[in-house]
Amino acid sequence: MSGMPLLSDTSPVFVGRHDQLRLLTDQADRVRSGTPEMLLVGGDAGVGKTRLVNEFTATRPAGTVFTGACLQLGVDGLSYAPFTAVLRQVLRECGRTPFEEAAPGGLGEFARLLPELGPFPEERRENRGILFEQLLRLFTLLAGDEGVTVVLEDLHWADGATRDLLVFLVRNLDRPGAQIVATFRSDDLHRAHPLRRLLPELERLPGVGRIQLEPLSREEVAAQTRAIRGEDLTPTQLDSLYRRSEGVPLFVEALATAETCPTDEDPDLPDHFRDLLLEPLNRFDDTTWAVLRAAAVGAVSVTVEHEMLYHAAGLPERELEAALHTLVDSNVLRAGQTGYRFRHALLRDAVHGEILPGPHARLHLCFAQLIDEYPHTVPVDRRAAEEAHHYQAAHDLPRALQAAWWAAIRAGETLAFNEELAMLERVLGLWDQVPDAAERTQGHTRAKVVSRAAGAALDTGRHRRALELVEEALADLPEDPTDDEGRMIRALLLRRRGQARAYKMRDGGLPDLVRAFELHPPHMPGYAQLLADLARESNLLRLDRAGTPEQRLLNDLRRAGHGPRELAELAIEVSSRGNPADLCGEADARIILGCLHMEDGDVERGRPLMELGTRRGAELSNPMIEARGAGSLGHHLRELGRHEEGMQVLERSLDRHERLGWASVHRDFNHQNRAEILFESGRLKKARALAEHTVTTSTKIKLHFIQSVLARIAAAQGDLETARRSAGSLGDRSMLDAHRMDILQLRVLGSLETALAEGELEEALELSLRTLDQVILERFHGYTWPLLERMAETARLVSAPELVARVREVADRTRITGLAMPAYAASVVALTAEADGEDATDLWKGALVAWEATPMPLHLARARLREAEVVAVGDRDLAVRRIRQAHESAVECGAAPLSRAAEGLARRLGTGVTEQAAPPAPPAGLTARESEVLRLLAEGATNAQIAERLFISPKTASVHVSNILTKLDVPNRATAGARARRLGLA
Repeated sequence: MSGMPLLSDTSPVFVGRHDQLRLLTDQADRVRSGTPEMLLVGGDAGVGKTRLVNEFTATRPAGTVFTGACLQLGVDGLSYAPFTAVLRQVLRECGRTPFEEAAPGGLGEFARLLPELGPFPEERRENRGILFEQLLRLFTLLAGDEGVTVVLEDLHWADGATRDLLVFLVRNLDRPGAQIVATFRSDDLHRAHPLRRLLPELERLPGVGRIQLEPLSREEVAAQTRAIRGEDLTPTQLDSLYRRSEGVPLFVEALATAETCPTDEDPDLPDHFRDLLLEPLNRFDDTTWAVLRAAAVGAVSVTVEHEMLYHAAGLPERELEAALHTLVDSNVLRAGQTGYRFRHALLRDAVHGEILPGPHARLHLCFAQLIDEYPHTVPVDRRAAEEAHHYQAAHDLPRALQAAWWAAIRAGETLAFNEELAMLERVLGLWDQVPDAAERTQGHTRAKVVSRAAGAALDTGRHRRALELVEEALADLPEDPTDDEGRMIRALLLRRRGQARAYKMRDGGLPDLVRAFELHPPHMPGYAQLLADLARESNLLRLDRAGTPEQRLLNDLRRAGHGPRELAELAIEVSSRGNPADLCGEADARIILGCLHMEDGDVERGRPLMELGTRRGAELSNPMIEARGAGSLGHHLRELGRHEEGMQVLERSLDRHERLGWASVHRDFNHQNRAEILFESGRLKKARALAEHTVTTSTKIKLHFIQSVLARIAAAQGDLETARRSAGSLGDRSMLDAHRMDILQLRVLGSLETALAEGELEEALELSLRTLDQVILERFHGYTWPLLERMAETARLVSAPELVARVREVADRTRITGLAMPAYAASVVALTAEADGEDATDLWKGALVAWEATPMPLHLARARLREAEVVAVGDRDLAVRRIRQAHESAVECGAAPLSRAAEGLARRLGTGVTEQAAPPAPPAGLTARESEVLRLLAEGATNAQIAERLFISPKTASVHVSNILTKLDVPNRATAGARARRLGLA
């Protein structure tokens, strides 16, 4: 191998991969007019992923390809590296205009990633959704008429923030023109690698494909070698080269440049690929090797700047230039505008791995110090992470801690919470080894650093880790600090622990918030927000009939004059003292206080408070408070029967935030409230589409709400499979463990309506009784009235005196406000009267009057049908009129079970559902007599009772029952009864 050049250039001919290239090209052409797509390109290191992508992008129109690469530095707190590179290319090629169009509310969120765009807002954890939303809008705008291709290289090095953003984009890009291509090394994906878990999630999404690049075949290796050498190898040489390179193009190129390709017997041929890459470099002189080692340390972010390399190498300019010429001419380094990069990351890794420990530490320390001395040589978005990496590698623990702290600050500014947590945990890991750690973290105590780390853990959804961090810190602090600073820090940690515990279904964080309230000095920052948080949580806490420690805490607070209303009022008073840290708490408190008035039905006092709090949120540029205010106002207006007003509030808020690119912070909450309004307004199809879309994007805690809404919608439509899947499995009682009453009530409501639609009356009965036994429903009347109405319907169907009594007891203690609650209350009275065998004729007439005052057509139709059945014997004309009205509404709304129930009652009365229609034929091939028998079966009648009611013999009744079971293909009488209810026969 004596004549081997140092390293080959890339093969001048693109060998193989033509099917993969066509796949990329076809996808790019397809997305221009179709839905966005993503292609994952995997393969071992050196197999040619980048070459394939480069060949593809070279065919695309100018200005339509934007490329960014993940960096190994991602493990040291550098976040969003590939997207930052893409954005910088957009800014360079397109200017500020696309950013301004994507973020009409201001470029602040983009500036988190590109500081050259200007200042960014103060850190707000919830703004991460806004950042993602604005990036989504930007890529949609860039697509234009020609489409856009975003290339993300080396996804195996992606940081957590990059992975989160990628998933968001793939899930939410929905307009034509966008193609995402991402490459990754499949041989780097060890068992615990985060990408190994992410890839299946991505591949399950629509429009996501994956190709795996395999090594070249023997024939392709021959073609590649011929292109490099200009001549064919002998069969022996080709066999040897193919075996040694294993068909990996990078190694084929390295081997193919030998003037005489060796045979297997050549003792000089390295056995390992790493040695293969290093073997040509052994001819360099010591000076060139010194420059190469420095470049390997400095190129931690792919490129090392010439100025940095000059200072790190410590050589005269002439000697440095000579060494660099050698490295560039040998294709080891490639020159850019102001710096150098290794030809391949594997080559950089190989050189870096050869550096001995002493020089390794010295070089890393040198580069860390150079970043301090020449900060302009490293982009600001990478500076802190690179310093942290170099100081850590140099084992300079004090400066490693300090650099990790600043890397955490930078990660927090970019809302990259995984990276922030990783850097803060590095700070905590070094804390005891650095005597002046507090001075190196801007005067923060260890407890404050732990609190910040716990906040980052909460923002990443790692609630268990947040609990571990907080409990470790609390154990090191006195239980009752005597100084204000100590009391505030302990209160802050308790608040963090309360936030972490709030994500658990049963045990919320109220005890921690109460203790934090007791500790926090009122004049210290954050007190108003703590009061607002405590007011909200105490108002939402479930109340159990057996009593709980949390309820005792609430009772103690109320006796001390600190109920939810008083806490919110105190938060407003505290904020008036002018502490900027409490302004958001004041806005939040006004919204909470407004909610409390709205719950009392006092719209005149509640609505202005909520609107003022929402405006304050807008003035503070806090979209989360804005969203919470609008969502809560829309919710309360719906509960009061003012559906259109509620929808207007929600749509105005969503439109404003969509226009500004801020909608991500509350889209799920907004969608849930709008879906409920659409459902109650009878617009089932729209409600279903909105709920199903929201389910795919919701966080875990929001899923409890939207899945329950979807269960109700699907049950009303007759889609029992979706209803049951959304409500939870039959017999599931986990909802009764929820510590928040709104989650508990809505989930029980979804489960009850699903069970009734299925005809699972025992399930509905047992769930009703368990809920009434366990929970004080009357405290939260908004969802309680719909629950009581469904429980009363259950009692009517199963003749359950105990349930009737319990429903009446709770109804007597439950407040009635607005338009909808009086109608629910009237239905409860009528249904329980029916269940007791009383004449409910006048009661249903009253209920109808109440429902006619609401904008809720399905509830009105349901009441009309009940009145029809009650008056059918005494006033057939009225019954027929009510049946036809109910049927018309049910059909218009798409409520199939309700329309079938109307048809069933019309069939029994021998009338049509319209004036022109004949009576509906019995379903499922049943005869008229079998339909009557099935109706009695659904009521639980025995054969003898059926015979008595229909004036037939028990034997004839038995024959009818057997025929019914056969025709319905059901195994027993209970299942037949359930089927009868679904068919509208009972």
